[in-house]
Amino acid sequence: MSAMRCPYCRTRLTELAVECPACRLTLDRATALLGPVPRLGLGVADLAGVLPNGDAEKIAKAVSRLMWTFPQISLHVLLHVFPEDHPFDLHVFWLFNCGGFSNESQKAGENRTILLALDPAKGRSALTVGYGLEPFLGDEALDHLLELAEPAWLAGEWTRGILEVIAGLDRLLESAALEVATGFGLSALATAPKRRGEF
Repeated sequence: MSAMRCPYCRTRLTELAVECPACRLTLDRATALLGPVPRLGLGVADLAGVLPNGDAEKIAKAVSRLMWTFPQISLHVLLHVFPEDHPFDLHVFWLFNCGGFSNESQKAGENRTILLALDPAKGRSALTVGYGLEPFLGDEALDHLLELAEPAWLAGEWTRGILEVIAGLDRLLESAALEVATGFGLSALATAPKRRGEF
């Protein structure tokens, strides 16, 4: 499992830490520092206004396909110009936890939300996952997905890069499902019984 880090000072944290031992950051302090949560849309939200007409729907369809394949997860894509007064990672952490992306009932290991956050103005990106996915989607794998999409984003092709990340998440989640199934001696591939005379 990847080590969690404080979004402000990057100190290593344990899953149950409510406060960073180095800088004393808590979610409440982040909220006091950053102010009210902006109004965000769930699913695909292009608050930066960089997606061409029709592309938000194209991305939403890819998100829906991923969530149909893996109904335990929810994926949100946010394109937003973040303020420069605090670290980008802090803003993403705060929005992930306070922006209404997951239900109140989805705490700790029950949180299987994924947030892809992009700041087109500054060329920053982040993939944040809930605690329930951290054992399966490590930082290195997520960073690799962002690196693969970076050439598209540098060329201003936001949709192509986002779709590449979603395809990469599909591969990572499938690999994790197969690994877990193998660990329990199960077959992760569903095989429906053949029925005579039915199509």
